[in-house]
Amino acid sequence: MMPAAMARRADRLAAQGVPFVTATVVRAQRPTSVRAGDAALVLADGSIEGFVGGSCAEHSVRDQALQAIESGEAVLLRILPFDGEGDAAPAEVAGDAGAVTVQNPCLSGGAIEVFLEPVLPAPRVLVVGDTPIAGALLRIGRELGLEVAGAAGGELDSRPGDLAMVVAAHGEHELRALRRGLESGLPYVGLVASGKRGDGVIGELRGDGLSKQLVDRIDVPAGVDIGARTPAEIAVSILAKIIAVRRRGHPRTLSAVDPICGMTVAVAASTPSLEVGGETLFFCCEGCLREFERRGEHAVAD
Repeated sequence: MMPAAMARRADRLAAQGVPFVTATVVRAQRPTSVRAGDAALVLADGSIEGFVGGSCAEHSVRDQALQAIESGEAVLLRILPFDGEGDAAPAEVAGDAGAVTVQNPCLSGGAIEVFLEPVLPAPRVLVVGDTPIAGALLRIGRELGLEVAGAAGGELDSRPGDLAMVVAAHGEHELRALRRGLESGLPYVGLVASGKRGDGVIGELRGDGLSKQLVDRIDVPAGVDIGARTPAEIAVSILAKIIAVRRRGHPRTLSAVDPICGMTVAVAASTPSLEVGGETLFFCCEGCLREFERRGEHAVAD
């Protein structure tokens, strides 16, 4: 069972809309130091709070947990010591559906199984306006599993992880809302307007000093062209565009192979790294980094 303090931390993260993964050890063989029932939280920045094994096991947990955040799917991770056959780099072995097996050359011994369960907030869509189209977006969007937040006055603050902003205000608060959505880096910003009026709004934003790069990101007229006429049809066309943006997702979590021990490591802010000849190399620990420096530029994985 997850410790009470960690459970409270998980509840706070979920309430704040922060994505994370619960990692629970379900099986551990000696001589590994981890035990069944040990648990940790893995955040989207790669940080691990709790204990699911030593640094070697942590790298495999981190790599697979970040992939679970991207896919939204739970997975049973089996970490096995390297068996001495074939390439020393840890290989991902095909297994049962919902399970991934990796061979970790750094693991001293004893297999570990960790259940990784992502906890993800519903993608949030901001809707600016008090119009029939705005109302249809709020109603239909929730049926699609989106968190849809509306404000007639445009007083909406974006937060990390927000998916989209749709301005359906027919002239009210448009410029301010669009600027805020674009400057917040939202993946999708749409304006409900005709092409002609949309050109006018874009011209005003450019005149106010907003860069062409930002302004060009506005989807106007918002949505997919399906010949929509009614507010509900227009909302469906816009939500279809938002779904397409959502499902494109983010680039796969970067991973790299430690050139000394051959371990696959997730590239995070805390991952030890070194610039060599214009290339960034990543390491599982400071020890491998120092060993690389000791060997010099010809260091390769054993």
